[in-house]
Amino acid sequence: MDIKRVILRVGTVYIAIVFTIIQVSAQAQGRSTPPPPATSAAALPTGVTVPKGYVIGADDELTLRFWGDAQMSVDVVVRPDGKISVPLLNDVQAAGLTPEQLNTALEKAASKFVAEPTATVIVREIRSRKVFVLGQVTKQGPVPLNTDMTVLQVLSVSGGLLEYADKENIVVIRKENGRDRRFKVNFNDVVKGKNVQQDIVLQPGDTIYVN
Repeated sequence: MDIKRVILRVGTVYIAIVFTIIQVSAQAQGRSTPPPPATSAAALPTGVTVPKGYVIGADDELTLRFWGDAQMSVDVVVRPDGKISVPLLNDVQAAGLTPEQLNTALEKAASKFVAEPTATVIVREIRSRKVFVLGQVTKQGPVPLNTDMTVLQVLSVSGGLLEYADKENIVVIRKENGRDRRFKVNFNDVVKGKNVQQDIVLQPGDTIYVN
């Protein structure tokens, strides 16, 4: 057999083997490299730390993220009727639910349009939890209650008591079962460490009145 033909044939076979190895390696590498995620956890906005027992209320600001579906991922404000508007899903009840419960509700509603949807609810700002301060204080009006706060703490946020305030007869008014419940707070006693139980932890909707 001609030596040149043998060398040529061996060279052709060698090239074919090398090409096959490169092709198989490229295919394996393509299979082993996962596609980039549609949404990165690092891209999620930072929310506030919600207080214990928090439920969503009107005026709260939320961020909704649906993994892999940018169209449905939106920033929303809870409307006075307690609902939020979400693309494709229209109106969804949010007020009265915890963020986890709203997650479940969104995923259930989205399952009609998306296979195995995964939602994340982020609370960006709490505006629904408020107490109200009236009377002889530096600054009257609503005070955000984003964490547990006592009467004296809220009075401090309101700028403190005015000179002629009746410090011994501060009243906290709380709605319970449709009725007003009143708590008396003697500011002077609490400051002196007496009857400190009067400095109660406030609940959303409480009103502090300083005579």
